[in-house]
Amino acid sequence: MFVVFLLRMLLRLVLFVVGNLRVNGRENIPESGPYILVVNHMSKADPPLVFLALPPMRLRFFAAEKWEHHLLFGPVMKTVGAIYINRGEVDRRALREAMEGLKRGSIFGLAPEGTRSRVGHMLVAKDGAAYLASRARVPILPIGLVNTDVFGENVKRLRRTHFEVNIGKPFMLPELGHRAKGRELEAFTHLIMAHIASLVPQRYHGYYAGSPALAALQRGEDPWPYCLEIAGLEPAPEPIAGGGS
Repeated sequence: MFVVFLLRMLLRLVLFVVGNLRVNGRENIPESGPYILVVNHMSKADPPLVFLALPPMRLRFFAAEKWEHHLLFGPVMKTVGAIYINRGEVDRRALREAMEGLKRGSIFGLAPEGTRSRVGHMLVAKDGAAYLASRARVPILPIGLVNTDVFGENVKRLRRTHFEVNIGKPFMLPELGHRAKGRELEAFTHLIMAHIASLVPQRYHGYYAGSPALAALQRGEDPWPYCLEIAGLEPAPEPIAGGGS
């Protein structure tokens, strides 16, 4: 934990120089794991900001294999919880390590988009977060980041950035009664991204702009039937009141 404490101190010093951070929804953070943290990803500043927004903890996360042998960042990232993964392919070893960590009560963080958006809004997500959450049956904590997309330009212009981290309420993926696959994972992924999108301004919605699942969330309704429809699946029929055999 000393490395985590030292890293937090260094990051706070950097943040003091480049901007300030507002965190909304800290009360939604579960007291302990296991759970999966999901976040939109637009900047290299995203992981440090999430790290500072959460209480001191060891957060497991995927990191590109290129960092594994970096003389400085490789050992530090491994110490604070990195699982190195081969980008562009299904890395079953990394998935197994993540699953084993969740079974032991770990907190796992990842960006469902799988890469950093360079266009200032959300990209279509991959199914990794949905796969892990559906297999492990753990809560999902959605987080929306605001203004990290302008951080790089602000640094060039010697401007401070007003970062915002919005933490939503944890939720569980619907129980299907069997292992999700194919289009079911696609529906789960859309549900996850709708929750993230509900925590950021409309300008960040990108691929999920106009999503009926997102609109349902914003109205306080159940978004799941819309996720099924978007994935090309039939929503589960409503139970018949007073029905019998």
